[in-house]
Amino acid sequence: MTAANMFAALAPVVDVFASLGIEYQIGGSVAATTFGHARSTLDVDVVANVRAEHATAISNALGKGYYVEPEAIVEAVKHESSFNVLSLIAFFKVDVFVVKATEYEQTAFARVIMAPLAGSGSDRLFRFATAEDVILHKLDWFVKGGRSSDRQWRDILGVVAVQRTRLDLAYLRKWAPSLGIEDLLDSALVPGTA
Repeated sequence: MTAANMFAALAPVVDVFASLGIEYQIGGSVAATTFGHARSTLDVDVVANVRAEHATAISNALGKGYYVEPEAIVEAVKHESSFNVLSLIAFFKVDVFVVKATEYEQTAFARVIMAPLAGSGSDRLFRFATAEDVILHKLDWFVKGGRSSDRQWRDILGVVAVQRTRLDLAYLRKWAPSLGIEDLLDSALVPGTA
């Protein structure tokens, strides 16, 4: 899918979030592309502080151009998991992850960088997770996926390579042990690895 499709699917979703007072940040492979090396993706991951009472309003506001189940939103909030928002016009999926109540997730959610959506042709700014939090989240997903995802590892190394001189190493080293990824962070940060 093209960045134009992604932009067309994402912009109305974050506009609805803004109208409802829902904060969000873009993470996952889209954020890894923003801070690292470009790669294609079939969806965009968004973390948001959605609440159950937002479910019907989100569905109604997005209207017929999107497929989203209010019940799925309520369940995602209840279990601190995720729900899908499908653009029927752009044919693109927005995966919305409910921000978890852990200390790290709350800290990461409060750290935002404003940046345009790479390759979209628009200078509109979106809220992104920081490069450090992209690395930490990707390392966590790498572990949860059995340490076998070459794509996740390449994303991590790409962000490290591009952002190396700007990374807040103290922040990375503070949170890596609590996420159980200290060894992987050390490996990713080895000069010449990325």
